[in-house]
Amino acid sequence: MPELTFILGGARSGKSAHAECLMEGLPGPWCYIATAQALDDEMRERIGRHQQQRVGEWYTVEAPLELAAALRSVPDGQPVLIDCLTLWLTNHMLAGNDLTAEAAQLLDVLREPRGVWIVVSNEVGQGIVPDNALARRFRDEAGRLHQRVAAIADNVLFMVAGIPLKVK
Repeated sequence: MPELTFILGGARSGKSAHAECLMEGLPGPWCYIATAQALDDEMRERIGRHQQQRVGEWYTVEAPLELAAALRSVPDGQPVLIDCLTLWLTNHMLAGNDLTAEAAQLLDVLREPRGVWIVVSNEVGQGIVPDNALARRFRDEAGRLHQRVAAIADNVLFMVAGIPLKVK
């Protein structure tokens, strides 16, 4: 049965590991839609470590910007893990794209998952107010996007120290 699960949490809270564990409890193959871009050596290493952790029936689709299109291309019934929305948002902000239009396209697709879909994102609104306009805009845009995804999700989990807390 199609279902959308949204997993939020801070950095190193266990979001991705928990999402991968949930996916591996389903029949494979599992689609991992990656939004990260390897723009420097540290990020290339990070991406490589994530890829090495996913063994077996995982396959990866790179979608740093075209997330809605990537989701549309996934076959019906395919379990999908999207990791992560905050990187996708960052990519669009840095590209100067229309965030309202991009979010609307994504939400249209997420409203009707065609399988079990899990969306991972970083909760960034629990810290101090950032000291610069770009960071404040990012925090605000992420918060608005998270609210909209949570509203349409069947399940919302918040990760704390590797422990999932059911929010919805």
